[in-house]
Amino acid sequence: MGNTVAREDFEWVYTDQPHADRRKEILAKHPEIKALMKPDYNLIWVVVLMVLAQLTAFYLVKDLDWKWVVFWAYVFGSCISHSMTLAIHEISHNSAFGNNKAMWNRWFGIFANLPLGLPYSISFKRYHMDHHRYLGGDGIDVDIPTNFEGWFFCTRFRKFIWIVLQPFFYAIRPLCINPKPITRLEIINLLAQLTFDVVIYYLWGVKSIFYMLAGSVLGLGLHPISGHFIAEHYMFLKGHETYSYYGPLNLLTFNVGYHNEHHDFPNIPGKSLPLVKKIAAEYYDNLPQYNSWIKVLYDFVMDDTISPYSRMKRQLKGEVKQD
Repeated sequence: MGNTVAREDFEWVYTDQPHADRRKEILAKHPEIKALMKPDYNLIWVVVLMVLAQLTAFYLVKDLDWKWVVFWAYVFGSCISHSMTLAIHEISHNSAFGNNKAMWNRWFGIFANLPLGLPYSISFKRYHMDHHRYLGGDGIDVDIPTNFEGWFFCTRFRKFIWIVLQPFFYAIRPLCINPKPITRLEIINLLAQLTFDVVIYYLWGVKSIFYMLAGSVLGLGLHPISGHFIAEHYMFLKGHETYSYYGPLNLLTFNVGYHNEHHDFPNIPGKSLPLVKKIAAEYYDNLPQYNSWIKVLYDFVMDDTISPYSRMKRQLKGEVKQD
């Protein structure tokens, strides 16, 4: 159980990420895919319903015994919270209102953020655009673990703890790798969130606040849906840096499992990514893919050749433009 993994550094590559070239090739062969590059207005109503569902849950848990608050935070709240982070992911790509109404998407992202308890939406958008433009970029892509994570979380037990603590690493990592000056929208995001949290505490008390925060932390840590964090880009097969998942949890995650398709076409909403795969099947059917995020988590912990170091990393050259 304490065996140290073999990898001692990231997989440094000196080629560009594959997604831009594949996008050009697919569009040349299947120009009809351009018709999918439009907003998903259904996303608006789904997010509103999810916020209302969590508000109802905040009310219902306020008088429960603590054991049931914890139970429902993990069984229900964690699923809604994690699903909402992926709705925010969709919104960060302007999928709710389209690119012509970018600010509408930013305000809507702040609204979607409310039942998570911690401000997240605006900062996520800024860093996530870097992840797409500079996949694996050293010092830019904060989806890449730090050297400390790769060095320290190198045994099965420590990798298990790393999975449990994923939300904390995702929150702290940008400050270590690529800190950015705070923007006006981030301050608004923070103030809106604090106001919402205070109102929930005033109306329904500490159990509702605990349910909200615990659901967010548990949902992003040791949870079946959290398998997508590792499934997306951790290199289980040498030479492959992005992997898709085609299992049922896509129903709860706005098809984030279609990750090769998403990186090839980040301006196509998750709802339409299965159509991308169907139209351009010859490009995707033979790529490595998963059918179980739970198995991804298990394999990550138990495979002594896999660790936080199992990522492709690039030394960026030329001008780097960040949000």
